Amino acid sequence: MSVPAWKALPSFLRDAHQSLVDAGEAAGGEVVRLGLGVSSPYLVTHPDHVRQVLQDRAANYPRGDDTALWRSVRKLVGDGILAEGDTWLASRRTLAPLFRRGRIDALVDTMAEAIDETTDGLDTAAAAGSVVDIGAELSRLVCAAIMRVFFDSRVSVDDALRIMAAQEDIVTSMAPRLLAPFAPWWIPMPGDRRFRRSVQTIDGILLPVLRAAVRQPGDGDDVLSTLARAQRDGQPLSERQMRDDLVSMVAVTTETSYVVLTWLWPVLANHADVADRLYAEVDQVVGAGPVRAEHLPQLTYTQMVLSELLRLYPAGWIVPRRALAADVLGGVRIEQGATVILSPYATQRMKTYWGSTAESFDPERFAPGRADADTPHRHAYYPFGLGMHRCLGEHLFNVEALLIVATLISRFRFTLTDPTVPAPRVAASLRPRRRVELTLSRREHSVASRSH
Repeated sequence: MSVPAWKALPSFLRDAHQSLVDAGEAAGGEVVRLGLGVSSPYLVTHPDHVRQVLQDRAANYPRGDDTALWRSVRKLVGDGILAEGDTWLASRRTLAPLFRRGRIDALVDTMAEAIDETTDGLDTAAAAGSVVDIGAELSRLVCAAIMRVFFDSRVSVDDALRIMAAQEDIVTSMAPRLLAPFAPWWIPMPGDRRFRRSVQTIDGILLPVLRAAVRQPGDGDDVLSTLARAQRDGQPLSERQMRDDLVSMVAVTTETSYVVLTWLWPVLANHADVADRLYAEVDQVVGAGPVRAEHLPQLTYTQMVLSELLRLYPAGWIVPRRALAADVLGGVRIEQGATVILSPYATQRMKTYWGSTAESFDPERFAPGRADADTPHRHAYYPFGLGMHRCLGEHLFNVEALLIVATLISRFRFTLTDPTVPAPRVAASLRPRRRVELTLSRREHSVASRSH
């Protein structure tokens, strides 16, 4: 099936996210070619075809430096865990042990303390009834947790927030190139200067920290200290290797956490039953005390909410690939050099795979023992990717998100200034088109516990 440019292009420019869902549904999940002006990429939404591209035949579908998204990403992260081939493999072998479940679990209480301390800053806003940009506050919470995992105390809170602000500029400045994906890089586009300036900001903060760690690596278990002691082929990692791996993982882990959790609050405002169950579980498991490692396995419903949030609002909403050699997907010939677009956002919202309530928020889809039975296609859900490139930070996200949500729910009630769920904006990750603003009120048991 093909969608001609006169139909596909206006739809994509008007609402890029929904246009992919609609095109996938109209094709019944079959591979569809989208006429987008000078380019005609293949949209792949069927879970079996997604598996073929990302897992079974992944070597034939690299990220491709000539796609707008990956060209931009490479200018930020260089060659490392987000590269391909031997460079990617070397980085993955170095980084994978640092993100194993047991190692992350050992850091849970350290992360929890950082999140709890940072959340104290919201007490003033709650007491004053001030309007809060929850996205900005989530940035602070994510920074508090992630930066300790990566850098221990080597990066200050202020510098961490500058890194987050620079990442924000990078992600949003890429929008013009995503909407004009085949514009040559040498043609100036809106946002290019802001992109370059933001990359320089990140390097200006991290490179001195990295060099100091190389001079005195110490015996810390943070990611930077471990990389400073690591070797590849019997040699210490080069400064460039360390820089690229650090920037890649910091960008991916912070961006996913911040973006996904920003969507939670308007969703809860529109689903009182979900909010009530969430509060009830946190009260039962955590009570008035701080969240700690032993609480996380008991937060079953909270994890269900997060899984459903990732289904409807995956941070990585579009995944472009380039065919190295001609191939056939679902009976459709993919010519050599063709661009293939996968979209977790589209596949995870399609009624073809998720039923008539596909676009409704329903955490029960992920109730223990039910998810496999209710989802006919195993690979219809892939917010962290599939195959050899599946995100190393998946468990880190789950731990950090549980800690942040449980901490905020245990301490505050939230009232949104605009309770409607915002539309997404075109950016490298799935961000709301407007700020999510709200007021907070301290919960009585939280006030009582912290006054003693």
